[in-house]
Amino acid sequence: MSGASSSSIADLLSSAASVSPNEIWLTTPDTEQGFSWQDSLDRATEIACYLQGAGLSDGASVAIASANGAAASFAFLGTVFGGYRATPLNLVAGVKTLGFVLSHSKTEIILCADDCRSMVEDGLAAMPDAPETMPQIISMDIDQGPRWEETEIIPINKTDLRRPNANSIGLLMYTSGTTGVPKGVLLSHANLIAAGSNVCVAHKLDRADVGMCVLPIYHINGLCVTVMGTLVSASGLVMPRRFSATHFWAQMKQFDCTWFSAVPTLFAYLLNDETVPDLNRDRLRFSRSASAPLPPEIHRQFEKRFNIPIIETMGLTETGAQILSNPLPPAERKIGSPGIGYGNEIAIAGPDLSILGPDIEGEILVRGSNVMQGYLDRPDETAKTITADGWLRTGDLGRMDQDGFIFVTGRIKELIIKGGENIAPREIDEALLEHDAVLEAAAFARECRDYGQRVEACVRLKDGKTISEDELRAFCSSLIGAYKTPDHIYFLEDLPKGPSGKVQRMKLLGLVSKGPRPQTNIDL
Repeated sequence: MSGASSSSIADLLSSAASVSPNEIWLTTPDTEQGFSWQDSLDRATEIACYLQGAGLSDGASVAIASANGAAASFAFLGTVFGGYRATPLNLVAGVKTLGFVLSHSKTEIILCADDCRSMVEDGLAAMPDAPETMPQIISMDIDQGPRWEETEIIPINKTDLRRPNANSIGLLMYTSGTTGVPKGVLLSHANLIAAGSNVCVAHKLDRADVGMCVLPIYHINGLCVTVMGTLVSASGLVMPRRFSATHFWAQMKQFDCTWFSAVPTLFAYLLNDETVPDLNRDRLRFSRSASAPLPPEIHRQFEKRFNIPIIETMGLTETGAQILSNPLPPAERKIGSPGIGYGNEIAIAGPDLSILGPDIEGEILVRGSNVMQGYLDRPDETAKTITADGWLRTGDLGRMDQDGFIFVTGRIKELIIKGGENIAPREIDEALLEHDAVLEAAAFARECRDYGQRVEACVRLKDGKTISEDELRAFCSSLIGAYKTPDHIYFLEDLPKGPSGKVQRMKLLGLVSKGPRPQTNIDL
């Protein structure tokens, strides 16, 4: 791995360009453009020179508003290359959240793709605390990058370019905020390189690999797994603007991809699509799942149909993504577990933070060089999240088996407490997903006079499939018992999701409370 001894992302990029200047790093299928390591270094350097020429304050936030592609990739690299904090804007977060992020991050410049301009302007108008000087918007062509000629900025000479170090903050990425106000996670260059290195070690990435990035790089999985993984390993990266189940397999073959990272929702979409893949079995090594638990039934069906191993993993924004991974075949994987620690220490702790033994449920803790520097301007939240001896509290419940594999049982804040009994929503999700008619499922709690909370759930059915609520409740009860079975099941056309594809469970109650409870009454 070329990145093991690098102190900054600028060092990573410079080293790769020095060793293999003409080798292609980034390919964009939408334009079929290929960018070599030297091309990438030159583009990142140019952006960094212009940003420093703009007179930004040291370590300033530069927001990036763009779908995946060349412009977004080089905007990130150029920003961190110049020693600034790349602040990717979540394109599906909503105007209110966007306004908060732009205000809280003290963004000075926004590198903005043309089709994001209106959204960004609405976000600026929604800023809760407007600064004396509003951020400058610099337009970007989604394929070619910033239009500097439309500005009055004069770039500095590249020989005068400041270089970041390992401790420089490279990324300011905001959490989804589904349980409160979004928090700005500060990740240094050292954190980001450690995150990419953990991916490379777990998945044995080397220069011959080519990763497909179908997740948005304004989300930690897309950026720190696929982009940083290829930077650290000096391997190839393929980045379409958006995921398409119809075109996915053809792109994988055309660009000789060896692996891809996805979320459970995308695996379900691929299973539900009738496209017959024509795959290069000699090249495609594995797929990986993250950002949300992968239902075992989807796991089994995908591997059976496509004969591609899914490596289930787990990560957090606060750790630069991956903290756990199953090993690659032929080593033993455990379906239902996101794996063991690679590059991190993992422990299970009780309420008093004492470390528990095997097979005892508690909070999952992680410690390692990928753990964030803290939350921006939230010292109290940082102190609650990172212990004095460096353990990060994930907020996830789980247990560790005798082999070191972690089994996640739920989120502490999402537990349904019915009559004093703790019920993990994930167990209900997985029971519902066992039914052939169900494509997506998510359980949640509703306040109840008799039990404190009762169980309810939302599902999305597969195309052409129908089932009644009573039938689905009976099916669920047969698997997990009547006590855990939802009192009501709501049939929706889609479930609310964040950019990672993770269902936003906290939004479900408000969504179904707005109207009458829909029901499907036709038998399969």
